[in-house]
Amino acid sequence: MAFKELYSFSLDEEKEVEKKSTRKNKKTGEETTITKKVKEKSPVHIKLKRPSRRELEEAELEYSVEMSRCVKKGILTKAMLYKKYSDTGGVWSEDDAEDYGKLYKEIFDIQNEYVRLESVDKKTDKQKEKLESLKENLAKTKRKIVDAESSMQSLFDHTADTKAQNRLLLWYTIMLTHIQREDDEEPIAYFKGEEFDEKIEDYYSKEDEASDFYGAVIKKVTTVLAFWFFNQASTPKEFNKLIEDLEKGEL
Repeated sequence: MAFKELYSFSLDEEKEVEKKSTRKNKKTGEETTITKKVKEKSPVHIKLKRPSRRELEEAELEYSVEMSRCVKKGILTKAMLYKKYSDTGGVWSEDDAEDYGKLYKEIFDIQNEYVRLESVDKKTDKQKEKLESLKENLAKTKRKIVDAESSMQSLFDHTADTKAQNRLLLWYTIMLTHIQREDDEEPIAYFKGEEFDEKIEDYYSKEDEASDFYGAVIKKVTTVLAFWFFNQASTPKEFNKLIEDLEKGEL
């Protein structure tokens, strides 16, 4: 299957290489080869793969599995937390809790529909119009959720929804990140392994090594994927603009 690119950028990777030099003895005329280890920088292209429909479905499954796992461990969902506080006389009424649950389902459905439609290569005018409509609806729904959550944001950070969403973004990071060095004919997966469970072990290994190169890769990759997942950008131009604004402190 052809590699369809979502976004790419380049970073310098520092590696230790052996350099050989020859010295000639002026008296004897003998030549001696000296090998030294030196550090050199070489450009590496980091490429994010645009997920296929099948990969989108696998990512959604990972979200659902993580959500279920969290709930089984007793971690409340946002809707459950909302209801708990409304039942105990907190800041929300029962109607507020019900409305909030509907909003969260609505935003998840919109995001899924947007990502699926955005992955279509040759979009019709109708599909393009639908994408713009989804963006507008998503923005409106997000504003409603932000207003609802503002009073209890710290509590929501530890809900099953948030943990499942973080797992979903981790899945995208691990499965979509590819690199292409100068000698590579095509992009190769950055994290070793065939399946997610195998790749995540390599992810943890790289986390433990904490190289400067890995840190730079993962920082930009997670930023780009977050912009994409929350439907803030889908083209290189949009990504570059958001990254530029972020670096300027305007986001």
